[in-house]
Amino acid sequence: MNPSASDWIPKYLHLLEENGKESSIPTPEQFYHELKKTGFIYGVSMDAIPKESISTLKLTREEFTKVNLFHALYYSFIDERGSGSKEEATKSIINYYDTMDKGRTGFLKKLTLSPSYSQKLEKILAARLQETNTFLNKGVTGVLTYALLYVDVLAYQYALRDPENFRSYAEQMESTVISACFLALNSKKKKNKYDKLLIELFQSSADFLAHKPSKGLTLSTLHHLQSTTYLEKRYLLDICTITVWDDHVMDEEELAFLKELTSKLQLSEKELNESLSHLANFMKVNKTSIKFFEYANPVKLFYKQSTATVKLLILRNKKRLQKELEESGELLVLLSQSTSRELSDSEKDKVKQQLLDICKTIPSLTVFLLPGGTVLLPILIKFIPKLLPSAFRENRIE
Repeated sequence: MNPSASDWIPKYLHLLEENGKESSIPTPEQFYHELKKTGFIYGVSMDAIPKESISTLKLTREEFTKVNLFHALYYSFIDERGSGSKEEATKSIINYYDTMDKGRTGFLKKLTLSPSYSQKLEKILAARLQETNTFLNKGVTGVLTYALLYVDVLAYQYALRDPENFRSYAEQMESTVISACFLALNSKKKKNKYDKLLIELFQSSADFLAHKPSKGLTLSTLHHLQSTTYLEKRYLLDICTITVWDDHVMDEEELAFLKELTSKLQLSEKELNESLSHLANFMKVNKTSIKFFEYANPVKLFYKQSTATVKLLILRNKKRLQKELEESGELLVLLSQSTSRELSDSEKDKVKQQLLDICKTIPSLTVFLLPGGTVLLPILIKFIPKLLPSAFRENRIE
């Protein structure tokens, strides 16, 4: 099987059936554990769930990630519906992404000539991963961005139960994940410059998403923690564990935060120890393959890659972005005022919504529209003043 060639989805489904994986559906908790063992939950897929080889080729992490994302979505359909054909599952996943990206130009338009539903879905998943990790060094994975792909899976599970309200659920879940990661980073006693930069980034994102000052953001204010499902709770705990992992040592402040989070999620200390043990084992098994976990802070890589991504996107779309900004009167006024004063929460919300509307018109900027993409929005806003006419920047305080 070649996940980078056409018709890999039918081939993968055939392999699942051949290996007995399709007929022996595990519980959602067992499937999540198997998915975590591949590295998908951590954002670094090193394998696929079938332990039998799925390919004679040496697959890349991006290809394993694509396969695991599809498998998680397909499993969610079978688990929720109990039955259904492969084509019904494929159509359902396509409809999910179509609805999630409703109104966007360029993303699904290119799919209309695909002769089969499986090929349409293959293109959607390829675009999804490309937009998550656009223009990044292919030898290094964006840890937190790929880890946020599981939000797609959770939102799809919700969409199967409540197709009318899953978009608001996806936004709320993304907000909770980003805010929890921000609090996890902030719990570190010794913060390097990249920790501080990423805290600033998450802080800005929390402002835009939660409409509250981040200084008042605590685990107690994240009300969504109390209403989450068991898998959502485990995912939040796992992603916060990977967020504070940088030196293979858990200091007292970090451990205290994780214990408080575990309590807020109404999980047991045993489950926290399991999360820590699973991460330690995964790193130990894959330490020779995942060199950046050995030699670099994944948080540092995430910030550097995210900044580089947004810079390149702006450079490649500078003229169109300038034109769209000039045609958006209210946005231009608010952006110009932001160079000399702090915007209110309602003004920030307007900036966010109008910028996302602009991103809909520029295909290569659609990364900001997908689950997990909003965390990059403050970086976009950071660089946009450089595109404004000089008259708007005369009072900017450097």
